[in-house]
Amino acid sequence: MTKSMPGAAGDLAEQQPDIWNAYAALGKACAEAGPLTDRERRLVKLALAIGASSEGAVHSHSRRARSEGIEDSALAQVALLAIGPLGLPRAVAAKTWIEDTAKK
Repeated sequence: MTKSMPGAAGDLAEQQPDIWNAYAALGKACAEAGPLTDRERRLVKLALAIGASSEGAVHSHSRRARSEGIEDSALAQVALLAIGPLGLPRAVAAKTWIEDTAKK
């Protein structure tokens, strides 16, 4: 799994497997701590990445969402929902980051 991860996260996972495994275990525990579905968790993670203005995380969660069968229209709606709390410029930026990962 770590060899296929792009960028710095993949590098960290290969260089520090104990740290990566602990991080992955924490993520798994958090995911299992409540009633949200896989789909809901992925969309929430995308929204949090947008809120944090993390282009890399938005790319990652967008790619993962598509690989899990979440439609582009749902991803776009998450970006649009950011307009109210984050403002139009940040929401538009997020929408472009989501579109960056669309298969052309």
